[in-house]
Amino acid sequence: MAFLTIARVWFWRFAGRACTICLLAFLVPRAVAANPATPAAEYQLKAVFLFNFAQFAEWPEKAFTDARAPLVIGLLGEDPFGAYLDDLVKDEKIDTHPLQVRRFATIEDATPCHILFISRSEATHLGNIVAQLKGRSILTISDADTFTRAGGMVRFVTESGKIRLRINVEAAKACNLTISSKILRPATIVTAGKD
Repeated sequence: MAFLTIARVWFWRFAGRACTICLLAFLVPRAVAANPATPAAEYQLKAVFLFNFAQFAEWPEKAFTDARAPLVIGLLGEDPFGAYLDDLVKDEKIDTHPLQVRRFATIEDATPCHILFISRSEATHLGNIVAQLKGRSILTISDADTFTRAGGMVRFVTESGKIRLRINVEAAKACNLTISSKILRPATIVTAGKD
């Protein structure tokens, strides 16, 4: 009986998150029309993807200082999201970890951090950035053209007006990160040195 109760709780928790994500994806174009100061629809969708990664990736226990430490989504370089990403994750938690957004001017500042979006403004430094993060349990994400070739984990690619994912699973595993099959299924899996 207890097992069924736990299964129901997990089902409704997952269903609630999935509905929220679908609703956000539906409302993004309306939000842009209502407030021209919001970032472009492309970056609103990418913000939703970052939120999804927070839910559907797993970090080793040692990646958090304690059970209530925040799960930090970091932004390195120019910020294409504005306040939209902050508003999206406000008051959200992943298990016992509240979500938090932090902005970093340099890669040396990017601690603590669990997800790091590396802006296109950092494209000329990708190799150096990825090298400095090697072995750290930080899920690296970017939309820079050569990101996965440089050893990054997740690259956003826009094809025919749609955002696609290219994921280097080997790079994630090397940093003790697990990405859910829910994210991997629609993605293109790549290896280091390829885009």
